[in-house]
Amino acid sequence: MPARHRSRQRALQVLFLWDQRKQPINEAISSYYATLGSEDEPASITEPDQFMETLVRGAAEQAEEIDRRIREKSENWRLERMPAVDRNILRMAVYEMTGVGTPAAVVIDEALELARQFSSDESVSFINGVLDAVHRSSGLEQAQ
Repeated sequence: MPARHRSRQRALQVLFLWDQRKQPINEAISSYYATLGSEDEPASITEPDQFMETLVRGAAEQAEEIDRRIREKSENWRLERMPAVDRNILRMAVYEMTGVGTPAAVVIDEALELARQFSSDESVSFINGVLDAVHRSSGLEQAQ
């Protein structure tokens, strides 16, 4: 599995934890790392996952603005009513597209793969539509 895809999976797990527990993002990151090992088997990550942490911190720090953009493009869906997995896939993807500068096509493909893996078929279509709308409205398509 490519390293960035794995980092995105981890970021989704941390964002889900942060969203559900309403804890500071650094605590959510620490909690995630703490779950990776046990007394019998040490953690499989020996160094921090920098890309995962960039996605998580950026999405959490800019959550208010990102959530506003998602609300604008998800007609008839309140953010609070979206499944938590979908909401956090969207947050992470919008941040990566706008804050990290990863090409939109890559971000959308990765977000859809995460939705296939962790959510439902209906979510794949929904996430695709919202991310495409966010991308088109961001003006980034002319720059790429």
